[in-house]
Amino acid sequence: MNHRTMRTFSSPFFLVFAGILTILGLLAYTMYKPNSVISPKVVISKDESAALKLEIENLQRQVSHLKRKMGSNLVLEKPKNSYPQIKFQNEENRKRILITGAAGFVGSHLVDKLMMAGHEVIALDNYFTGRRRNVEHWIALDNYFTGRRRNVEHWIGHPNFELVHHDVVNPYYVEVDQIYHLASPASPPHYMYNPVKTIKTNTVEVYGDPEVHPQPETYWGHVNTIGPRSCYDEGKRVAESLMVAYQKQEKVDIRIARIFNTFGPRMHMNDGRVVSNFILQALQGKDITIYGNGNQTRSFQYVSDLVDGLFALMNSNTSLPVNLGNPEEHTITDFAAIIRDLVGSGSQIVNHPKAEDDPQQRKPDIKRAGELLGWQPKISMRDGLKKTIEYFKNELANEKSGERMNEDKKNDKSVNVPE
Repeated sequence: MNHRTMRTFSSPFFLVFAGILTILGLLAYTMYKPNSVISPKVVISKDESAALKLEIENLQRQVSHLKRKMGSNLVLEKPKNSYPQIKFQNEENRKRILITGAAGFVGSHLVDKLMMAGHEVIALDNYFTGRRRNVEHWIALDNYFTGRRRNVEHWIGHPNFELVHHDVVNPYYVEVDQIYHLASPASPPHYMYNPVKTIKTNTVEVYGDPEVHPQPETYWGHVNTIGPRSCYDEGKRVAESLMVAYQKQEKVDIRIARIFNTFGPRMHMNDGRVVSNFILQALQGKDITIYGNGNQTRSFQYVSDLVDGLFALMNSNTSLPVNLGNPEEHTITDFAAIIRDLVGSGSQIVNHPKAEDDPQQRKPDIKRAGELLGWQPKISMRDGLKKTIEYFKNELANEKSGERMNEDKKNDKSVNVPE
């Protein structure tokens, strides 16, 4: 027996799983023979059967918690038929695609789309905001700084999928057909954590605090080069300059997407963005906090629309910048009220001092995307919010389950849950 097998059989996850199988076997036996005697001295009554069911539910919560705690180190092989059915692509049409930030919010959804289309994917991530459970065989590159491993774990082991733990600021050599660069952190706490790295890794969307509304691709933007957001805003602008320089100097085929505010499942609950903040505060019955007077506007698109737009842009023939966003515009105060109403919360909306250099209006002009890509958003903001709220409810329930498990461990030392 090799060391990996020994670690698997001695792991808390395996022991809990084995316990569940044992109890399930006993329960099934009693269901078929409710009055039978398991041993000469033991008879399973209805009360005992109910107790077994409760024990199974408790063990299932333990397994869920252990998966979250051990997911970064535990590798379970899946049978081939456990993956989603993907489209077959012949050698001529199948592409090998690299995605940076692949375990992050947007990157993991793009992984799913490309995998289902039958391509090979290399997923690169450093897991800073990404989650491994989010990914699909393309190459996904991520150092997990903002990514989470669980965002991509449902593709691990698939023959078309390769997950690479790597920081994109360091060289990575691989031969691929396409590269999607999505490695930059997008929330203020994350991109301000290491501003130098943000500039080095940033993606594109250049408008800053715009003075033209809505913003067409021909608008050059309005950015404070030394403000607290400068690493984010200027990082995006220099990324476009670098792309165009490579196109002119090295004849690299490029695509430039200008991505507007995006939301949906797999957002990090504590990333500090408007959508996640408002939903969490509403679900928990806390005050919904707005920075500024709330009259600033935003336009929010659902993540599946963005992924469709990125895919259409990559497979188009244009090297012009293209806005990808939903022009449905709301003030931040209205947006907070919409989320509160959808949640059914009694939260109060409160105002805090305005953040420095916070854009006062944001709305994409998407005529170019329609003309060149035939793309426009399909999911309304409200429909997208309903799906996202449901996702956050499940995340909070899982989090509470983990807290209950830790409390159980304190009260019962026989429960083996790793910290």
